[in-house]
Formats: sequence, structure tokens, C-alpha cells
Amino acid sequence: QAQLVESGGGLVEPGGSLTLSCAPSHGRLFTINVLGWYRQAPGKEREMVATVSSDGITNYQDSVKGRFTISPYNAKGTMSLQMVDLKPEDTAVYYCTAAWTVGGTISYDYWGQGTQVTVSS
Repeated sequence: QAQLVESGGGLVEPGGSLTLSCAPSHGRLFTINVLGWYRQAPGKEREMVATVSSDGITNYQDSVKGRFTISPYNAKGTMSLQMVDLKPEDTAVYYCTAAWTVGGTISYDYWGQGTQVTVSS
């Protein structure tokens, strides 16, 4: 069973908005310092969408810059992803993740099982 749970996915028309949420399913997580959202479209590899570190640094995939916003870092592992001006190419299963990293190397991480976002008219 996944240690993180995503919610908020659904079907929206192009140009629409959705906000995804994620939280630990139960218990507390080990120490983490990065929160993030990834997505995987059919036939494609999983890709980073947005991340935020404990020092407040954010990273976004170029294709979502200006449209998606990740919530501020929260050591509890809760996070959200606000998505506006959605495009058909945003259609994918979205996954949240929380991890402990050192110099970009992941020591351990947590993942949700994913929530489907479909952008179609």
C-alpha cells in the first residue's frame, strides 16, 4: 500500500483548472527534504513536474512553468499542485513524492499510487 495518497484528479476541458492534493496515508514519514509531483502519460516515461526543497527552492518542468504551482515545503509530507490553463498534453497519471536527498542522490523516498488527470474537450 502506498505511503502517500493523491486526490483531486479528474476530467477537465482544455484551459480548465485542477488542484491535486497529497498526504501521508498513515503514520509519519522519516525525515524528508524534498516534495514533488511527477506524471506519466501513456507510452511515456515518468517525468518530473515540480519539486520544492526544504530550503524553498522550486523546480518546474519547462512545459508547465507559469501554469502549475507546487505548495510550499511542508515537513509533514503534505503537498498540493495547482494547475491552470490545462492542455491535452498534460493528460497523465500524477504522482506525489517525498524524499530525503543529499547532493541530488536519493537515500529513500515515498510515493503515492497516482491520480488520473485527463484534459479533453
